[in-house]
Amino acid sequence: MSSELAEGARKFGHRARLVLSPAEVRLLDDQAHAARTLWNCLHAWWTMLPKDKRTLAAADAAIRQARKEIDFLAALPAQAAQAVLKTYFQAWKHCWEVRAGEPNFKARFRSVLSVDTPQGRDLQITRVHRRWGMVNIPKIGRVRFRWTRDLPVGKKANGDNRITGARLIKDALGWHITFRITALEAQPRPHAGPEVGIDAGVNLPLALSDGNHQDHGRPPRLPDGTSDRDKWLNTGEKARLLRLERRAAQLMRHRGPGRRSSNRLRAVYDQIGKLRAKAKRRATDWQHKTTTHLARTYGVIVVEHLDIANMNKSARGTIEKPGRNVRQKAGLNRSISQEAWGRTVTMLTYKTAKYGGTLHKVPAPGTSQRCSACGFTTPGSRESQAVFVCKNEGCGWSGNADHNAARNILHLYRMGLALIPAAGRAVVRRARRVKPATAR
Repeated sequence: MSSELAEGARKFGHRARLVLSPAEVRLLDDQAHAARTLWNCLHAWWTMLPKDKRTLAAADAAIRQARKEIDFLAALPAQAAQAVLKTYFQAWKHCWEVRAGEPNFKARFRSVLSVDTPQGRDLQITRVHRRWGMVNIPKIGRVRFRWTRDLPVGKKANGDNRITGARLIKDALGWHITFRITALEAQPRPHAGPEVGIDAGVNLPLALSDGNHQDHGRPPRLPDGTSDRDKWLNTGEKARLLRLERRAAQLMRHRGPGRRSSNRLRAVYDQIGKLRAKAKRRATDWQHKTTTHLARTYGVIVVEHLDIANMNKSARGTIEKPGRNVRQKAGLNRSISQEAWGRTVTMLTYKTAKYGGTLHKVPAPGTSQRCSACGFTTPGSRESQAVFVCKNEGCGWSGNADHNAARNILHLYRMGLALIPAAGRAVVRRARRVKPATAR
């Protein structure tokens, strides 16, 4: 499909599941809470001092002194404490460059627990056998992790292919480790595959202009016609989730205003979070497999430029002007959020560049109402969500409405109406505050 050209360095991450004992989980939780507390202390120190005294050296000295005076901060390794300082300063740098908002305090129950290991040599990774590997975690010891891909360790590691560090992250399913990898990979030749337009939908997740639609086999609606917000869970998991949500509602009624959640309520929330995380994993797995197949098959991929945040706005309106069909719009918003169109486009963005292809975006208005055969927009042509019948005299083309939109998307690209390329050979990375030359 593509032959190799020059080689270039590529930085990426790989996430693996850790296997920890209950004692190791408690130690790692203590490290994560110490890192969160250190972040909050650093943020308070930063906002309290005058601007002329906010220096990296002064912050480093304050962190060293705090780790000596506060006992539980000593549970965090020294390198991880330095990583907190580096991440905090990087957050302010992104704020100054208008890439993100100002950093703020991290709450105990609403922030993600994480611990950084910035030095790759401290990990001492070895492969035990085909399914498992061992990694060294500072102040924890040797820990097993799930081996799902070849890592540049041992004889495979060199100056160009190596693991530069890792980050330990806890989610609803437990602790995971994300390796930071630098690899020297061959730059692919331009992909010689065909062009395709893709329309993202709810009933049909990805409709392709050539008819090779991608469906995950999970209907977005229940038999009674209502939207299914848990379509990535099976029947037994849905019933269990419903019982847990009812149990959480009962416990919430017994909690007084302003009081902290009980341990039972937190335990129920943890079980709900595990089911939600399992559903998200299944959705992400399907997206990874599907986008990889598309990037390998097609040389040019064209998608719509959608404002998903605006599409997900509520229809409730105001007291003076209440909205209409509020429940129907809420169900549509849930279905759109479950499909995660933005995550699909993000995956296609870097995967098309990896395989030598390009990804383009075209304007979205009119693609679902215009006939892809005659090019006219005739009122009433879209008879339903899935059926499109052109009402133009002399045309009469009929077919799936999403397939019709995908053909229109590809036609807009061929007519030269594509926006700035989103991925591939023509991309020039720039800061968000810098406008392109065509918009100045």
